[in-house]
Amino acid sequence: MTFQLSAGVNVSEIDLTNVVPAVATTEGAIAGIFRWGPVNERTLVSSESELAARFGKPTSLNPETFFTAADFLAYGNKLFVSRVTSATAKNAGANALIKSVDEALAHTGVDFIAKYPGDLGNSLEVSVCPTAAAFQVDDLNLDLVVGSNTGTTSAGPSVKSGDIMRVGNNSIGFQELTITNIVSTTISFETTYNLSTDFSSGTGQTSTLYWGNYKNVERAPDVGKVHIVVSDVDGVITGSSGTVLEVFENVSVTSTAKTEDGSTNFYKNVVNNTSKWLFATQDDVSAIGTDVTAATYSTLASGADGDDESTVSLADLAVGYDLYISPEDIDISLVLQGKATSGANDSGLANYIINNICDVRRDCIAFVSPAFNDVVNVPGREVDNILAFRNSMTVSSYAVIDSGYKYRYDKYNDVFRYTPLNGDIAGTVVRTDTDRDPWFSPAGFSRGVIKNVVKLAFNPNRAQRDILYPKDVNPVITQPGQGTILFGDKTALGRASAFDRINVRRLFIVLEKAIARASKTTLFEFNDEFTRAQFRNLVEPFLRDVQGRRGIYDFRVIVDETNNTPEVIDSNRFVGDIYIKPARSINFIQLNFVAVRTGVEFNEIVGA
Repeated sequence: MTFQLSAGVNVSEIDLTNVVPAVATTEGAIAGIFRWGPVNERTLVSSESELAARFGKPTSLNPETFFTAADFLAYGNKLFVSRVTSATAKNAGANALIKSVDEALAHTGVDFIAKYPGDLGNSLEVSVCPTAAAFQVDDLNLDLVVGSNTGTTSAGPSVKSGDIMRVGNNSIGFQELTITNIVSTTISFETTYNLSTDFSSGTGQTSTLYWGNYKNVERAPDVGKVHIVVSDVDGVITGSSGTVLEVFENVSVTSTAKTEDGSTNFYKNVVNNTSKWLFATQDDVSAIGTDVTAATYSTLASGADGDDESTVSLADLAVGYDLYISPEDIDISLVLQGKATSGANDSGLANYIINNICDVRRDCIAFVSPAFNDVVNVPGREVDNILAFRNSMTVSSYAVIDSGYKYRYDKYNDVFRYTPLNGDIAGTVVRTDTDRDPWFSPAGFSRGVIKNVVKLAFNPNRAQRDILYPKDVNPVITQPGQGTILFGDKTALGRASAFDRINVRRLFIVLEKAIARASKTTLFEFNDEFTRAQFRNLVEPFLRDVQGRRGIYDFRVIVDETNNTPEVIDSNRFVGDIYIKPARSINFIQLNFVAVRTGVEFNEIVGA
């Protein structure tokens, strides 16, 4: 504070209420092949239904990737998803790979393209109503015969496939007929004309031609404005053909147009900023002009998925996982491998995640499953295959390996599929955090129950578990009356250590992350006894709380002249040594039953 040079009162406020903050421990992350959604971007999803809505329902393109994410979301509600694609993926309407709005605005030749690459975009139809004349035409010349689905007209180019013809009068009633085709003067309809008499214009009967989406808007477009409707023409997206996905009503063809609240009403800005399905391109729908009397209906084509999850390259997957490298950009705790692929024994993706994400950040754990071919329909070879996979992997306490695949129901395609267990194992960690604390083991009959299982591809017996567990592979087993259980809690450290257990590794992640964040308040303070006492009083209550919640047996915080020597102080550093005795989970139980003679006193033999 400043020195006062004359009489007066100076008020200062000093905040000494710093505490060690709580840290997030349940956020998951995955990158992989999906049918829809933004490419090479992180998107947070909170449920399986949201996953399917944003990234498309699973097909043979990506069942293992999709259900790894979906299985994780059966336990938690925070998963970051990064969609990756190969160079062969294409946006429908563009016949090119378009990843951003800037790339879309540089594209020419079409008015609209699918917002994301993928075959799913081929089911999109974009209809534009540019004028009032295109919205409704009265008393159109038309002749129809009862029981026929065709008619004749002299209306010419003002009639388009997709338009709706309303015919009849008050005596015979009215019928709406959707136009499916026009050849010269012959019009074909989706259904047959079934009023009581033949129809002929000028005989007391009326015919009105409407834009096919007229019921989805209030009225015809104003001058200088258009209506745009996006539909699922084939029903691939929604399951029902013709379902309207989006409506953009009375958007302007003038680039400076505004709405009443001052926001942009230029159709390109509105579509590109708010649509879930489209990009507007460099071409301009205003070129349609105001004298046109017909609407347009355009079904997008040439969309392609590119590589599936079995053929996608490690380089493409790495781009998606690289979005999670920096702890300053995103806070995650659990990284899901999904489908094992690439490298020796399909361990390439697992090694990339461990070496470039988890071992670098040191605040998250990779969850890894062996390859499909290691455990599915290979009786007698599962153990050798899993060990080959394990031996090809990097050793790290920031990784957890499970024993394979489960058989589960795919409700989207009404089939059963084998999917990897790593999403479930990460899910048991989320359940453990929710029910207890991160430093509890996620394994066992209380917290290690696996959801959505019909059967396991490989259910290791005791002899097989005795081989796998010493090699850091956590068995997942099914026992009658007990369900399917995670039956191990080891990390992939590869040697005996406190950090070869999941609960200890996660305990230290929580302690290190929380105390490191709290320690930022010490930056740029003086390295003196006052600051050191502040640090000690900040950390010790936090550790006592963890101790009271059974996370540690004992601890000691040393921050004094013994580790903050004059040399440390003069180099502008600060040192705090925190010693922890972590709580250990029980992995092995020995029960001894001793028979004694009737007359023996127990206190004479106990401990003998």
